[in-house]
Order: sequence, then structure tokens, then C-alpha cells
Amino acid sequence: MSGVPEGDPDIKLTSMSYVVLGLVSQLGSATPYDLKRAVELTVSNFWPTPHTTLYAEPARLASAGYLEEEQEAGGRRRKLYTVTPRGRRALDRWLADAHAAPPVMHDEGMLKVFFGADPRPIAEAKKQWHTEQLAMLEGYLDGVRQAGDLPSAERVLRFGTALHRAMIDLQDEAIDR
Repeated sequence: MSGVPEGDPDIKLTSMSYVVLGLVSQLGSATPYDLKRAVELTVSNFWPTPHTTLYAEPARLASAGYLEEEQEAGGRRRKLYTVTPRGRRALDRWLADAHAAPPVMHDEGMLKVFFGADPRPIAEAKKQWHTEQLAMLEGYLDGVRQAGDLPSAERVLRFGTALHRAMIDLQDEAIDR
């Protein structure tokens, strides 16, 4: 199968749609597995994404004409997706829109403390996690700086490292109380 299938041109584009469109656009073309790996190495640090969605969403976008789908004739019959002009226009409109939904935090440790758990062991575990995440992001940041000419990725990684440093400081305050 090749080309852009006919389908519903009026599907609702979600944040997941834009994750897929953005990554396929950056990669040039991608299989769902490529998207899964790209998410793990990039946006999962600030936008957790279920892997199953990365297999369903590209097909949905292709059926509406935002992506072009090509499937191998034999072997594993992998599907390869590329952004269509329609997908590029949708992505560009989304990128130009300054509106962004407020961040959502799901913090089970805070929920436990709210209901009466001892905050010290929770804060110690969270501090360890944030320390590990900080080290990982600093490694990514070093790689981005060595690659050069990736200002958007560097900007997001600097934000992420600053956020984890602040969270480490907050956990220290909780432990010291």
C-alpha cells in the first residue's frame, strides 16, 4: 500500500497527533518503532507517551491525509510514514499558536503525604529519582551541544535540568524538616 488513503479529513488532532507529526517531520520518515525510540530519547522526559499510541496514531493520521503510509511488500511488512503537505500545514499552525495547555502533575508521593504518609522516606526516594533524571538529561545535553545547531533541543534540556535541580532542592527541604 502506498500513497495517502482517502479518509475523514476532519479528525481531531490531539497533542499525541502533534508528537507524531513533529517527530516524523524531524526524522524525515519513520516506522512506529522509530517513533517509539525517538520518544524514549527525546520528549518522554517531559511528555510521557504510551508506546501503544505510537503504533495507532500514525495510522489514524495517515487515514486522514496528514501522513503518507508505505508498507513493505514482504518480510515484517513494516509501515513507513512521512509527513504530507497537509500534515506540515497542521504542524506549522500548531507551532505558531502560542496557546499551550497548563502542565499537569501526577505525583503519587505528594498524594501519599497528603493522606498522612511520612514525607522523609518519600522525599529521599524522589530526590534519588530526580538525581538520576538530572544525570541522564545532562548527558543528553552534552550530546546535543556536541552535535551543535540544535537550539530547541538544548533549550528544552536546559529547562529540564533546572527543573530537576529545583526538585532536588525541594526534596532536601522536606528531608531536613
